[in-house]
Amino acid sequence: MMKRIILFFCMMMFLIRPINLSAEERQPDLELKGKSVILIEQDTGEVLYENNSNQSLPPASMTKMMTMLLIAEAIEEGRIGLNDTVVISENAASMGGSQIFLEPNEEMTVDDLLKAVAIASANDASVALAEYVYGSEQAFIQVMNQRLTDLGLEETQFQNTTGLPAENHYSSAYDMAMIARALLRYQFITDYTSIYEDYLRKDTEDEFWLVNTNRLVKFYPGVDGLKTGFTQEAKYCLTATASKDDMRLIAVVMGAETPKERNATISSLLDF
Repeated sequence: MMKRIILFFCMMMFLIRPINLSAEERQPDLELKGKSVILIEQDTGEVLYENNSNQSLPPASMTKMMTMLLIAEAIEEGRIGLNDTVVISENAASMGGSQIFLEPNEEMTVDDLLKAVAIASANDASVALAEYVYGSEQAFIQVMNQRLTDLGLEETQFQNTTGLPAENHYSSAYDMAMIARALLRYQFITDYTSIYEDYLRKDTEDEFWLVNTNRLVKFYPGVDGLKTGFTQEAKYCLTATASKDDMRLIAVVMGAETPKERNATISSLLDF
């Protein structure tokens, strides 16, 4: 009788042993808004959560993460310096959308231009930096697309440095997360993207107030970047990063209908 009881319990233990689920099967059903989302761990690149993360979508101003990556690389390589003075071209000054209203032949440092891109998503500053580093915006765009190849990213193509609407300008949440991961290797970038407000041309008649387009920098503990995006086609997008207890996460949402949905989705991913 005792042998039968022992055999019975052994069989029950076998039947209720833990089942090894795939990452997709373990993924919880989060209430998230947006067409595409992803959450990764920065150090390893491990995908912690995703939904439609490989879908091709317009990235809007999240494009500027690649622009900032090339600027950061140029600074590290010593080809340009933060204190260099950039003379603004007519082309750069003509950019519409988000801008700091640069004037042709105005002079501004790389430091201030990078600040304008990181905080205020300034299109004119993006083009001015691109022209300064590679001589023309088109040459800079070619390098942007080459870096995609270097990073092994196949779901992105850039037609400009700003994310303004253009045919065949697209990316995916996965690729945006990987570009963010590469950008965050330059730790000084978050010195810019974590600023909530600042000023350019301070104490002059043309003083310009910068306010971070990423409100989570102020309202979500640990968030110190990275880049928002919005066009009518792309809707509301955001690549955000936060660190806590020696762990850094990168969360991306593309195609949210409102800023509130965008921020709530990123917050839910980081909470998870």
